Amino acid sequence: MDLSRLVRHQLIEIEQTMKALSLWQTLPPSSTAFDSTEPFCIDTMQAQEWLQWVLLPRMHALLDSAGPLPDRFAIAPYFEEAMPDAEPLLLLLRQLDGLFAPLPY
Repeated sequence: MDLSRLVRHQLIEIEQTMKALSLWQTLPPSSTAFDSTEPFCIDTMQAQEWLQWVLLPRMHALLDSAGPLPDRFAIAPYFEEAMPDAEPLLLLLRQLDGLFAPLPY
């Protein structure tokens, strides 16, 4: 399976797990929350909000447009701090990070 398909599958798994853990929201944060210049919109959104309303849509948009995927990717450490009790979600985020890990030489 190519990287794009693996990433898409992982994004879907993350969404399903967020729903199963009751972390999925039906309403987005306020429009001003998206104006943050901080990493993960940490000053305006909760971690799960950023994941649902920023990362997942952006990654799907990249995949839909066949745009270049990131060379490196590491979001799990932030979520391990922000949501330490969400282990099923953390596992999926670690796996997503792993898809972008550089290959050893």
